This record gives sequence, C-alpha cells and structure tokens, in this order.
Amino acid sequence: MNWSISFEPLVSWPLFWVAIVPLLLLALAGLWFRQRGSVLRFIALLALGAALLNPVFLDEEREALKSVVAVIVDRSQSQDIGDRTKQTDEALAGLQERLGRFKQFDVRMVDAGKSEAADERTETRLFGALESAFRDVPPSRIGGAIMITDGEVHDAPTGAPDFNAPLHALITGNDHEKDRRIRFENAPRFGLVGKPLDMSYRVISTEGQGSPVDVRVSVNGEQVSVEHATIGQPMKLEVTIPNAGRNIVQLSIDHEPGELTDANNRAIALVDGIRDHLRVLLVSGEPHAGERTWRNLLKSDASVDLVHFTILRPPEKQDGTPINELSLIAFPTRELFVEKIKDFDLIIFDRYQHRDVLPILYYDYISEYVEKGGALLIAAGPEYAGESSIARTPLISALPAMPTGEVVDKAFYPRLTDLGQRHPVTRGLDGSATDPPHWSRWFRTIGVKNPEGEVVLKGADDRPLLVLDRKGEGRVGMLLSDQGWLWARGFEGGGPHVQLYRRIAHWLMKEPELEEERLTADGRGMVLEIRRQTMSDDPGPAQVITPSGKAMTVKLQKSEPGIFTGSLQTTEIGLYQVGNGDLTALAHVGPINAPEFSDVISTEDRLKAPAEATGGSVRRLAPSSMLGNLSGGVALPSIVPVRSSGAASGDDWIGLRTTNDSSLKAVSRVPLFGGFLGLGLLLLAIGSMWYREGR
Repeated sequence: MNWSISFEPLVSWPLFWVAIVPLLLLALAGLWFRQRGSVLRFIALLALGAALLNPVFLDEEREALKSVVAVIVDRSQSQDIGDRTKQTDEALAGLQERLGRFKQFDVRMVDAGKSEAADERTETRLFGALESAFRDVPPSRIGGAIMITDGEVHDAPTGAPDFNAPLHALITGNDHEKDRRIRFENAPRFGLVGKPLDMSYRVISTEGQGSPVDVRVSVNGEQVSVEHATIGQPMKLEVTIPNAGRNIVQLSIDHEPGELTDANNRAIALVDGIRDHLRVLLVSGEPHAGERTWRNLLKSDASVDLVHFTILRPPEKQDGTPINELSLIAFPTRELFVEKIKDFDLIIFDRYQHRDVLPILYYDYISEYVEKGGALLIAAGPEYAGESSIARTPLISALPAMPTGEVVDKAFYPRLTDLGQRHPVTRGLDGSATDPPHWSRWFRTIGVKNPEGEVVLKGADDRPLLVLDRKGEGRVGMLLSDQGWLWARGFEGGGPHVQLYRRIAHWLMKEPELEEERLTADGRGMVLEIRRQTMSDDPGPAQVITPSGKAMTVKLQKSEPGIFTGSLQTTEIGLYQVGNGDLTALAHVGPINAPEFSDVISTEDRLKAPAEATGGSVRRLAPSSMLGNLSGGVALPSIVPVRSSGAASGDDWIGLRTTNDSSLKAVSRVPLFGGFLGLGLLLLAIGSMWYREGR
C-alpha cells in the first residue's frame, strides 16, 4: 500500500485566500492580545480552512516495471570465421538461460549485421541496432546492454553511448590470431583501353614485416602477372585495361598456414575502360544525296577522329584544266592504305567503285587489314552492281556477298529478319515493333547472292539489306542500299538512322555490348544479376561459383528476343564466377573491399572506451582468456542485478541495473472532511467558539 495525501479545494485558490486571509488575521490578532476564546476561534478557522481545502488520503496500487536489457548479437560475415559462430550461439543460449532467472528484466534480443541491403553490410553497425532497441524505452528503465561480437564494430563511439546504463561486450575469437590481407592503396575508377594504368597496393600482416610475398594479378579472370611485394610497404602496379566497359582487376595472395581466413587475401578494383579516340576513314566514291549522313553522324561523336575523302575528280577525267588551277587535294593512297592503315579502327567505302584511284594491290592490303582484326563497312549503291564494282577486285575475299548486277528500284519498308530481331545491332530499333514498321520507306535495293554471315535487315522482296560477317579476326558489314539518308532527312517521318548507323559502326569496332554471344553479371545490392545475350533459342542455365567455392545453378528466362536473364539472392560478399556454355563472367556482389573484411582479427580495443565509460566491461568468451563459469565451450560471467549507484562489473560477473519505475494500477480515496464527519467537526469547532465567547 502506498498512502499519500492530496488536496481537492471546494473553491478556487484566489477565492479561498480572499475568504481565509481576513479571518486568519483576526484570529492571530486575538491570540496576540489574549482575548477570551481566541484559541477556539483559531481552531474553528483551521477547521473551516480544512473543510474548504478538502484533504483526501490516496491509497495507490502500483506494479513495479522491469528494466529493459538489450542483447545485441553480431551476425556479420566476419563472425563466420573459425569458431566464432559456435561461440556466439553458445554464449547467447547461456545468456538467455541466466537472464531468464530474473523477473525484473525485460530482455530484447537483436541480431545485427545481417541485413540483405549491400550498403548496410559494408560495416558492422551494432550501436545503430542498440539505439533502435532502446528507442521506445525511457532512460530510467534502461538496465544495460550486452554485445556478443568479435569486436570489429565500425560505429563504436569514442566515449559513452547515449544511455546511462552499463554496456558489456563479450568478444568471440581467440587471443593471438594471425592474418594477412591485401588492399588497393590507389585504384583509378577509369582507364584507357589498351593503355597502361598506374595503381598501387599494400600487403598487411599481423606479424609485421616478413619475407616478400607473391601477388597474383588478374584482369577479368585471366592472370596477367605475378608481383613480388614487401609486407607493409606500398607497392606500385601497372596493368593494361583490355576492354571497354567494366573490367575487374584482382590481386590475390596465397593462404598462409595458421592464417585466420583467406577471405581478405583478395582485393578487387572495378575499372571502367574508355576507348581512346577511334580513328575512322570514310571514303565517298562520289557526291550523292546521302554523302553527308555518315560524315555528320561520325563527326557528332566526340570519341571519333574522322578522316573523310570524297572522290570528286577521278584520274580518267581529262578536261584540259591546268594542274596549277585545280584546288582539289590529292588522295594520299599510299599513306592511308599502306603506311597508316593499321591505325584505323574502321574503314567505310560509301558508294565507292574501282576507278584506278587505288592501285589494285591496295585492295589486298585492305583484305589483309580485315583478316588481322580490322573493320570494313560497304555502304553500297548502284556502283556495287556495275562493271567497276569493288567486288571485282582482290577485296572480294573480304566481302560477305557478291552482286548479281541487279538494282531493284522499288518502294519498301526495311524490316528486321528473324535473326535481326535477336541481333544486338538491330534488336529493339525504335519503330520496329509494328508492322509496317514505324519509319519511312526506302526505294532502292542492290541485289546480291549467297550472302555469308548474318542477314539482319531485309529490303524489297525480302532481299538482304544489311549483312554482318566475320572475316578472320576482323569484321565486315554491308548495307545494300544508299537510301538511309531518307531517314536522316525526315522523309515520311524519318527513321532511327542514328541508332542503326552507330550500332553498325560500333559492332564492327567490336564494342562488347554489341556482341551476339555475351554473358555479363553484375551485383545489385546483395543480388547477383545475370544477363545472357545470344542468337540461340535457349542458352540453358548459368553455373555460379560463390566466393566460398559453392557451386550453384541459376535458370535463365527469356526477357526479350535474344536476351535471357536470371538472378540469385546472395548472402556472401565477394567475387562470383558465372559460366554458360563457353562463356564466363565475373561479378562482385556487395561493397568493394568492405571494411567488414579489411581487418578480421577479433579485438577488445574498439569497445573498451564506450564500455568503461558506462561502468561496463569488455571480456573474451574463450575459456582460457577470462574467469567465470563455463557454459559449453565458452566462459560466461555471472549476471547480477545492481542499483544505479553500485558497481556494474567484477572479475567474474557483470551487472545490470534495476529500475524504481512503476505503473499505477488503481487508486482508493478517503476524504478527511467529507460527509457528516467533516460537518460535525466544523460545527463542533464553531459551537465551542460561541460557547466560550458567551460565558
């Protein structure tokens, strides 16, 4: 029972004082002058005041509240190393059993560091979880917190946390752990394709300086070199970026006997390869309506260095004009097609015909250029079907289709073939989804026979319109119409000429994104996304090898013609290997070189300052590292409820504070001057006063 007194005035306080103060002054004056009946008069005044104040005795029924204790369990990936998971589970079971003996504690168990979001797995953030656990708890009811962790906590404060209760940390792992790790010191985000890229790295060991260690350097899964590194010293590294787009540079060192883990024996850097200026040679056979279409497109690309020649005056033209009056530039054939032909990434012949401008031998040089990895595009016009066609030169060995001599002048809509719907050059062209396509017509097709390679566009009467082929290490494209300029001029609404022409040029120059057969993988958060680009109807499932070496299979579903995708929800951070048929790809899931693995040695240092600031303690769970009662394979301290002013830890025990807070369940009221009792006391006091004054 909790008794207390309360006043519930029958009148407002101002009115009470207006009535009582004059009477009180008169009563005090009577006592001062010792008038007869002044004592009884004063007692009657007190009785009147008490009646107006209406005192009430309150009997409160209260229930004691529990102190809230948070147990934060570190479930981050570094806790999977060695016996840490086993130690954690045994310690948690022991704590639950011991805390269950104390009815005055409300225990909240929180698993931290196991979020599926990649940005929340970059670091072990136990104090954020602790703050969430106490968010709805008044400060006076916080009894304390216990953390089960390896000590690698990345949001630990330098001083006391934001609550006034003891914090205890139970550290998994063992003393004298040994580990080596490697990390990038400098890793540029971008690099030029085919050019050396300067990087630097460092090998770190808990044992300090040691003998040199071999570092294997791999780019996109292929080992390119073995470096010799001095432990603890920054080392320079030079790699060559092979491809445009994303490249994965990986450094790895061998596992050392007795080493804690090899999860941090690898370091990853993602480098986006950027092509240096592409050199394109455009040769226009003669001026025509669409001559500037290719020129304007290539000049609009800042990454392209364009060399353009138009044959305005063929050698056989003889009109008597003196040479010194001609302002034409001589066509530097030897310089372009002999001395510097290897410098060009793409050669385009736009309505070009053999008119003795190029010596016949130079066509052999162009064919050899293609065979060794060059790119050639024939934008054909009526000349390709004539007597002066370049198909009648030694260039024939590089061409994918021979002319029939027929020029079909007939209106048609360029349409995608079945292959064209899957080919990355023509797949999904703007306007191709309808029939007829949502673009303008063309009016001329050059007839060819027995085309090699892949026909991705068809023209009038389903004749080949765009043929793409590989010759040796190089590539050849043939556009069998000179009417593309109609799209550029907006005729009948125009068409996607920029999209089509740019894709053709970049496919010829081996842009990775436009490869017919391509496998890519990427990490989005903690999800591995796989994309298979193929000309087949079903590429089959993808095989995945996780960073820990576990093999898995992912089914690929068709998302659009020529595209199959799949995804895998993962829990491991690291480098994944993906395979499908003869293709392989690498993808890193999760944060690159996450702090979670930058230092995996268990430690007491990070939590020592905040724990001691609250009166708590930091101790290891390994039995050989501390005193205490054994619970399974760990040494757990005893748990003792303590008052707020007492010590909160000892050699073999930890303290959790109890609270004095309680909740009100019921209240009983007993009025002192209520009812007939109060009226009787008041009348008795006034009557005694009158009786005394009347004598």
